[in-house]
Amino acid sequence: MGPTFGRGAMTNGWIDIKNTDMMLIMGGNPAENHPCGFKWPIEAKRTRNAKMIVVDPRFTRTASVADLFCQIRAGSDIAFLGGLIHYAIENNRIAKDYLVNYTNAAFIIKPGFQLPGDTDGVFSGFDAKTQTYDKSTWNYAGADGSVIAITEQKVAEVGAHPEPASPPPALALPEKLAYDFSLQHPHCVFQLLKKHYSRYTPEMVERITGVPKEQFLKAADLFTSIRKNGDMKKAGTIIYAVGWTQHTSGTQIIRTAAILQLLLGNVGRAGGGVNALRGHSNIQGATDMAGIFDILPGYLKVPTPTDTSFENWMKRLTPKPAKPLAWDSFNYWSNTPKFAVSLMKAMYGDAATKQNDWAFHFLPKVDRNFSWAYIWDNMYRGIVKGIFAFGMNGVAIGPDSQKNIDALKKADWLVVGEIYPDETSEFWKSPGITADEMKKIQTTVYRLPCAGFAEKDGTFVNSARWLQWKNAALPLPGDAKLDQEILARIYLKVRELYQKEGGKFPDAILHLSWNYTNPQNPALAEVAKEINGKALADLEDPLTKQQIKAGQQLPGYAWLKDDGTTLCGNWLYSGSFTEAGNMMARRGTEDPSGLGIYPNWAFSWPANRRVLYNRASCDAEGKPWDSSRKQVWWSEATQKWAGNDVPDFKADSKPKDHMGPFIMNPEGVGRLFVPLGAMADGPFPEHYEPIESPIENPLHPQQSTNPVVKKFQTEADKFGTAKDYNIICTTYRLTEHYHYWTKNNPMNVQLVPEPFIEVPAELADKMGIRGGEVLKVTSARGVYQAKAMVTKRIKRMTIDGKETYQIGIPIHWGYRGIAEDEGKTARTPANSLSPTVVDPNAYTPEFKGFLVKVEKA
Repeated sequence: MGPTFGRGAMTNGWIDIKNTDMMLIMGGNPAENHPCGFKWPIEAKRTRNAKMIVVDPRFTRTASVADLFCQIRAGSDIAFLGGLIHYAIENNRIAKDYLVNYTNAAFIIKPGFQLPGDTDGVFSGFDAKTQTYDKSTWNYAGADGSVIAITEQKVAEVGAHPEPASPPPALALPEKLAYDFSLQHPHCVFQLLKKHYSRYTPEMVERITGVPKEQFLKAADLFTSIRKNGDMKKAGTIIYAVGWTQHTSGTQIIRTAAILQLLLGNVGRAGGGVNALRGHSNIQGATDMAGIFDILPGYLKVPTPTDTSFENWMKRLTPKPAKPLAWDSFNYWSNTPKFAVSLMKAMYGDAATKQNDWAFHFLPKVDRNFSWAYIWDNMYRGIVKGIFAFGMNGVAIGPDSQKNIDALKKADWLVVGEIYPDETSEFWKSPGITADEMKKIQTTVYRLPCAGFAEKDGTFVNSARWLQWKNAALPLPGDAKLDQEILARIYLKVRELYQKEGGKFPDAILHLSWNYTNPQNPALAEVAKEINGKALADLEDPLTKQQIKAGQQLPGYAWLKDDGTTLCGNWLYSGSFTEAGNMMARRGTEDPSGLGIYPNWAFSWPANRRVLYNRASCDAEGKPWDSSRKQVWWSEATQKWAGNDVPDFKADSKPKDHMGPFIMNPEGVGRLFVPLGAMADGPFPEHYEPIESPIENPLHPQQSTNPVVKKFQTEADKFGTAKDYNIICTTYRLTEHYHYWTKNNPMNVQLVPEPFIEVPAELADKMGIRGGEVLKVTSARGVYQAKAMVTKRIKRMTIDGKETYQIGIPIHWGYRGIAEDEGKTARTPANSLSPTVVDPNAYTPEFKGFLVKVEKA
């Protein structure tokens, strides 16, 4: 969602779903995987007569309460969504004024840009030898006919060490854009979008997805009915989870949904948006705080070797506004230097000064891909010598479990922080390892007893971006330690060794700011205050004359400076722990608007705002599209934006200035077309087949799969074909179990005591399989065994004229746990079957659609 809207987060929130008129639930099963939150879709059905469409490979509990269910082939979501885009355009069920004013539909694209339908399945600029794109045509035309070229920094393969080059300029858009507000120019974004998805006819959708044409048309008519006859009062939402992300096209699936919602004018509105349901309670928070390799806290991009100074780094990261001549753009990322300097002060304190470039040279310069699958592949190849695994069961949760086990065999050391023994901490006990082989494993394993979530305080940042403070419910058992104590003690010991013995480049370790009351076990409340930020000198707002004294907590990120007078660990969280106290611990239940905003409950980033892009809930004059769901509005009396929610906008920007509502994008608008290098595989989403597929791509058989997808190349990386593996397998989670933990809890094990394989009744009849029989499922990588659960929840499908079956496997079991230890399972992880192949944008593995064969064991 980040490349489209400007922020990669749930646009609205759980409670706001109750305000919707229409729901499309794909890539998720909230009734079973988010059962507490699912009450809000039910509330929308109960109080607003909202309609629910569910699209899923299986008939789930979510589907059981839907108005319409469509069974889809795993991995074909873009085709279904692309068909909805085609239907909406062809039937004029689009939000025309919204499109013109709040998206880049009218912007004209550079001559030379070509679509996959014109180029044998790839966009213009594809280099078959390097499997990369030259994206120079993926840009807007300037108002004077010019187009500024772009220079990209490419992330190298793991193990590669590229030589630093001269620092490239910031990615550049033309400052003044060419446009056609009539949307008729053949090279404007809208016309290119229309042409691109013209191939996604109902007939093509049926061929690719297996959803019958008549059923697809029912879904298309129902979902787009909110824009029938130009009505703008209604709002629809799209709800998804990891069933979308875990594909080689996962990022582009989400992009397609975002495009559809922009077309329908659903973004920024109560009851609208694209709502990502995170797979864990704190996935959003982990990402916000740089849980992935290529960002720093607050989504600041990491420096690379070509960033030779803080100034060069900022020039590369800080965008300039790009817009039609008469429009304005807030371009909030123009504040990047303020965010970055304040972060460096939080990290290095007095050691970060203007004279030493804000300690920029202490930061690591990322010269290759360090995402999850790449790290494990690198360990398999002997490059990574050790790994810390905290709350992360890499053997079970990663693709191709056997490859991960073999990688750990080659490691020098492994440190595991967990509450239970798991497949990773006892990888040497995996099935098939003999006593002689076990003796040859030289990996030193350190197992550290950690605290469970109920045994520690701190925050959960939920899908809705709410930072909610929680207290510890239980004391620590035995020798268990809090995560922050373990990490602090490791850091302090490493610092001590540097102080005593020296070492290569000690400055980044020795100068790290560590000013906690208890350095060996920092209180998380202290850390939270540091993340919020404080003044390092007396500050004054030049307009309001409000003053903040040195040492005081900042009220929000608007106070951040690039001169070293503020400190902030994550600009997005500024405002969460102010002089008034811990805003995350608030539990106010007031909701004056009745929209479920609850402004005094916890803290929602950014700035306690509950619905992102809410300026788009009003027309160009600042009047709400629907007066019964007023979020924000322009007040003529105060000459400012007012509202029930915090305006996601410059408060005094008059409607006549035409400042776009998507303030994090330099254009100020939502992007139907993503320019420059924001996406690795195309400025529009295109359907590509999963790496393992039962058919060739009907859109372009000569380019069946994603042309820039990463397939790993070790001897362990094997890929199957439909000739040898004729059944599609998808994996999923159960309500009764939480990933790989609850298989150690007797109560959960009583509910679902052992794994199973969900098999369509038609396939069972064909193969003579009875429920309860043990089956053997084989992929090109491994074997999985469990009992058959014969079901009518998955139906036989016809895919491009070919009879096709899908099976489903829950992920929760492996070779450690109550049932496993009692010998009640075959002790095979589900991910023994899945391939190590990743999305080229987010580097997420393809767990949700791969090929297998099924036999009786």
